[in-house]
Amino acid sequence: MNVIVFASRKGGSGKSTLTAHLAAHVHTTSKPCLLIDADPQGSLTLWHKLRGTNEPQLKPATRSVGEIVAQAKRDGYEWVFIDTPPNMSPVVEDAIRNATMVIIPARPGVFDVNAVQETIQTCRAARKPYAVVMNGAPALRDENESRLVTIARAALAQFKAPVWSGQITNRADLLLALGSGEGAREYASEGRAASEISRLWAAIERSVKAIRGSSSANGAMHKQAA
Repeated sequence: MNVIVFASRKGGSGKSTLTAHLAAHVHTTSKPCLLIDADPQGSLTLWHKLRGTNEPQLKPATRSVGEIVAQAKRDGYEWVFIDTPPNMSPVVEDAIRNATMVIIPARPGVFDVNAVQETIQTCRAARKPYAVVMNGAPALRDENESRLVTIARAALAQFKAPVWSGQITNRADLLLALGSGEGAREYASEGRAASEISRLWAAIERSVKAIRGSSSANGAMHKQAA
């Protein structure tokens, strides 16, 4: 079973947004995934209610996720996605300890980039693979990323943090989809938002396969801290 944790001490970085869109992208009735909402704010739970299908299944966990993850493994889930609160509370540390990989969303700004340091240190202490994902980024121009994103990548490089080569752009489709309880691909399957979510998921899958030792680490976006 693979457990993907979305964590960042910075509020508004996009943890719930990425969790919802990726879950909707991955979930099928034949290979269901489980959502765990460990954030008391309950954004993921709200999206799930708007969805109205109870798929993927969601379980709340404001204190501990370990027991839920253990039960999910017994139930045969292949993927578990955990949304966490914007802090480094015990529930976040518990989620990271149970993670196969940690995704750290960061918007391209000084506050977000600075805030990832604590989450990175927690991942390193737990010896868990992790990667930063540039989220809410300005759109590409002539296939070139914004200077804000370039500066953010340079700052993250100083922390020796692995960063996904792509970006999730600040697009209306992402918000509109959430408002209707959908993922980007369900809302507009041919849209650019859906394409970016698909590319991010492909990168996560490559990393998980490398972590599991079932493929080469070439092209993987994670890092196992020494």
